[in-house]
Amino acid sequence: MQTKKTEKTDPDQTREAGPDMAATLDSFRGQKHAVVLQEFPDPDAIACGFAHQIISREFDIQADIYYCGRISHQQNIALVKLMGIELIRCEGSIDLKSYDGAIFLDNQGTTAGALLNALEKAGVPPLIIVDHHEPQDRIKAQFKDIRSKIGAASSIYAQYLENGIIEINSSDKNHILMATSLTHGIITDTNGFINAREQDFHAAAFLSRYRDRDLLSQIMNQARSRQTMKVIHKALGSREIVQNFCFAGVGYLRAEDRDAIPQAADFLLTEENVHTAIVYGIVTGDNWEEAVIGSMRTNRITIDPDQFIKDVFGKDASGKYFGGGKMSAGGFHIPVGFLSGSGDQDFQQHKWNVFNEQIKQKIFDKIGVKADEKKQE
Repeated sequence: MQTKKTEKTDPDQTREAGPDMAATLDSFRGQKHAVVLQEFPDPDAIACGFAHQIISREFDIQADIYYCGRISHQQNIALVKLMGIELIRCEGSIDLKSYDGAIFLDNQGTTAGALLNALEKAGVPPLIIVDHHEPQDRIKAQFKDIRSKIGAASSIYAQYLENGIIEINSSDKNHILMATSLTHGIITDTNGFINAREQDFHAAAFLSRYRDRDLLSQIMNQARSRQTMKVIHKALGSREIVQNFCFAGVGYLRAEDRDAIPQAADFLLTEENVHTAIVYGIVTGDNWEEAVIGSMRTNRITIDPDQFIKDVFGKDASGKYFGGGKMSAGGFHIPVGFLSGSGDQDFQQHKWNVFNEQIKQKIFDKIGVKADEKKQE
């Protein structure tokens, strides 16, 4: 193994003063870590988890990757299967006390609430945060690398690799898979490099020496599922367009189909004269806390999705924001709470009507639209 004592400085980097990643991992030798992804991990998060796991082995650290929601997006399913990535779904009671610490990747705990709560209850301290979303201040960790002006967390891991945190071997299958997954993470989180920054392009160029082109193509060329197409169709039918904002409620979805929401938002953003799209629905399922979940996409540089979502939906009783975001994208998760439960069809419809109207009204208030200015397209 080859390591470097220091990593190159980066003007976009907002890292707390302290040791670099290599030195940090070296101080944790022999430990067992829980790698925490968001509830519905995307390719960027999965790739970072996989890379962190491979890197950790070189430092004699066991790293297990956890998530609490579902993996339902067709590309994510293909990524996990083709790469052979081992993810542990946190459901029911799970013993986390054997872990020496937690690693938060592509999130800062706000989108991994259930798992974060379980780790805090088990007394497992947060050790590392690597993310590219806006700082959330939900958890404190010994090492933070939060860069909100970079397109993908995978680009950060590519930089670690380029700076020699481990020696990449082009004949090592795991290293090829790691480079391929990180490349996929950068492509998807920058919307095919449309939202990429200089660091993202540089990271992709570095990874191109090792990634498997055919495998990457196979992962990315997955057809949308029939259920996803139904959700997109429903979003098209229910959408409202006001002042170039397009928003659509898609009703009830199974937890297995949750990833259709951001895909529908991506699709609505392609409509002429639309600069921002918001899609939301009530997600239900066995062993799943019923919640309103939504995704926001924008191509308008003057709109900050993180601040927009925080302004619209605010905080819960404990002071935690219901959502947040990064450049060009964001999401929110609002527990239904006391109103959870299916009930009869009439009750479900009434419940959806209440949440749908409340969300729309909050969006109208944010963008300054009065009742008589609302327009259905």
